[in-house]
Amino acid sequence: MNTPQFDLGAMLSAPQTAIQQIPCDQLKPYHNHKFELYSGERLEDMVASIKENGVLSPIIVQPIEDGYEILIGHNRWNASKLAGLPTVPAIVKTDLTEEEAEMYVIESNVMQRGFENLRISEQAAAVALRHSEMFSQGKRNDILRELAHLENPSAEPDSSTLNPVGSKLDTSESVGKEYGVSKGSVVRLIRINRLIDELKALVDSGELSIRAGVELSFLSDDTQAVVAECTEDCKIDMKKAKMLRASADDEGNIDRYTVESIISGEDGKAKPKPKSVKISNDTYTKYFSEGVKAKEITETIEKALAFYFENMEEN
Repeated sequence: MNTPQFDLGAMLSAPQTAIQQIPCDQLKPYHNHKFELYSGERLEDMVASIKENGVLSPIIVQPIEDGYEILIGHNRWNASKLAGLPTVPAIVKTDLTEEEAEMYVIESNVMQRGFENLRISEQAAAVALRHSEMFSQGKRNDILRELAHLENPSAEPDSSTLNPVGSKLDTSESVGKEYGVSKGSVVRLIRINRLIDELKALVDSGELSIRAGVELSFLSDDTQAVVAECTEDCKIDMKKAKMLRASADDEGNIDRYTVESIISGEDGKAKPKPKSVKISNDTYTKYFSEGVKAKEITETIEKALAFYFENMEEN
């Protein structure tokens, strides 16, 4: 079988609603893709369907330096590769802003899978994006209409998903009504979206509660990374999470020793910090001359203490 040839220039100049066949090996996942791909029986069913019927609905991509980045259709692309298809039908979107591309990715996943079926971290990504003021409501409505049309060319999206500009609801309440969750849940999910990926995974698995995750979201990324390392041996409950937040400075930073002490401490109580003993100036000048290094002083004191306690035992 001859490998089909593709004119990249022709693809880029084609209308943004035209369906093109793009080689699977020229496609790459969206750089900030937050959603889990199908696996198991669901993936097997999609592969079987594509083998029999092909890809019925085109994916949406945008051109990047060395190919195309997938905005919508990661599962169809993955299943197509497993089915042995050389190409996938796609619509190429050009000149999208980063925010618009992100909206395509997130809104399509919410529409296709249902908000309630998303993982907690995926819900958090969707809610945080929707809550953000970086998007105009008009742009979002346009994208929702386009997505609905791709799924069902004769249908329009439910009017309840198209929020009119100037709604009297505050942002959190408005977003909550769209996704069927409370205002408080919206606030918590926005905080969960600020966790590093390792801690989001713990929330998704249930090893870390949502409310404990909210407390940890106030920590800096560096401190969260230390926390994530410590969770390999110890589970973080709400009490420890609150202690960690209370121990952080204004930037959310905590030193590693304190983090480890709080997480590994019995009943969530931090272990005492190492004690330091100061030597008075009179004692220092009596036994040590100026210029003696701290290491030498420490070694001398250790030897003196060892000698002292050995003689105490003999007596």
